[in-house]
Amino acid sequence: MPSKTIAQLFNLTGKVAIVTGGSMGIGYGIVRRLVEAGAKTVIADIAVKEGEAKARGFQQQGKAVTFIKTDVSAERDVKNLIAKTVKQYGRLDILVNNAGIFPTKPVLEMDLKFWEKIQAVNLRSVFLGCREAARAMAKNPGGVIINVASIDALHPSMVGLAAYDASKHGVWGFTKNFALEVAKQSIRVNAIAPGGISTEGVEAMTKGAVKTGAAMNESIKAFTAKIPLGRFGEPDEIATVALFLASDASAYMTGEIVVVDGGVLLA
Repeated sequence: MPSKTIAQLFNLTGKVAIVTGGSMGIGYGIVRRLVEAGAKTVIADIAVKEGEAKARGFQQQGKAVTFIKTDVSAERDVKNLIAKTVKQYGRLDILVNNAGIFPTKPVLEMDLKFWEKIQAVNLRSVFLGCREAARAMAKNPGGVIINVASIDALHPSMVGLAAYDASKHGVWGFTKNFALEVAKQSIRVNAIAPGGISTEGVEAMTKGAVKTGAAMNESIKAFTAKIPLGRFGEPDEIATVALFLASDASAYMTGEIVVVDGGVLLA
């Protein structure tokens, strides 16, 4: 097989991608990189105002980007997302399961509703997205699925994230098994494990901690102090890894997790 140039490896022209939670933060960073590489891209999110605005911005640049309102924890919404994408663009090549939430609460103070909400948004969504996307991709055949996990899938970051950690351990376990299941359909399934990333969600959580005098702000400071590179990452530093996993540069990778944490897990 002749080798490809770097430009060819990262060229996604003709590919169709979906990014859940794509209106802001890591998701929007991934959208930007996929669009830059040539992919027709769907932003899937419950944040309608932000998602529609981001899609319009790309459209004004002549890019094929659309927004579809999606509750990733709802089976009907996920099925609708995949169906609308395939109807509009004719195929699906890349799915990034990025949408997630990370509220904090100690287990002894946690009610069932809190627990189940996190599992639904963070883990059920990955199951639904992977199942529906793979059904569509198998008709091509072939495709790429990227599940955004967390370093908490490998090691806990702090007390209060037990429900979140459980969901992200589930994402990593599911990724490995599903990669085995769909490999024969030439569908690759990998995960990214971000560490601390500067997003709107983290910023809002920090501001809230300052206003309420909660311990969260101190926890974030303590976490930052543990990062060997000395800072939180930027969304684009996850997006470039997602681009690598979506491209032919990672063609021989499946069932793997890429840790992007500034060295936190080295400690």
